[in-house]
Amino acid sequence: MAHRLLARRFWTLSSKDLRCLPVSSSFSTSLQSPRVPVLSRSRSLPRSLALASLRRAASFNVQDHDDFNVRVIKSELPVLVDFHAQWCGPCKILGPRLEKAVAKQNGKVTMAKVDIDDHTDLAIEYGVSAVPTVIAIRGGDVIDQFVGIKDDDELESFVSKFLEK
Repeated sequence: MAHRLLARRFWTLSSKDLRCLPVSSSFSTSLQSPRVPVLSRSRSLPRSLALASLRRAASFNVQDHDDFNVRVIKSELPVLVDFHAQWCGPCKILGPRLEKAVAKQNGKVTMAKVDIDDHTDLAIEYGVSAVPTVIAIRGGDVIDQFVGIKDDDELESFVSKFLEK
C-alpha cells in the first residue's frame, strides 16, 4: 500500500517539481536514459516554521516506555493518553473524535496513543482494565480519566475541563 501511495504521489507531481540527475553506471547498466527524474527540494522551510509544524502535531504513537517518559511524563504540555487496541471497535470510533477535540485546542494539549497489545507494561502501570481508556496527564500526574466511548460534546467538555484544572 505504501508503494501505491508513493507512486500516486510521484505521478501527480508537475514537471516543474521534478529535476533530472545523472545516474551513475554503477547503479544499473540496463538503464538506457542517462537521466532519471528525482523529486526536487525548492527551498527548505525556515527553522521557526518547521518547529511550529512540529508543535502542531497534536497526536503521536508511543514507541516504548522511554518514549512515553520523555513525551508524556516530562512534557511541558498536558497530554491525553488514549489506551486502545487494533481489534477494539469502540477504540476505532473514539480515536478520530478525540484527535478532533485535541486539534480544536490549537496546541494547548497533545495526545499520545498507546496500543495495549504492544505496550502491556504501560497499560498495567496505569491500571487499564478495559479499552478505550483515556487518561489526562499533566506534569507526570494523572488528573482525570474515563473509560468507554463518548460523543463529541462530552469529549470537548472533558478536554476543556482538563485544561482548566
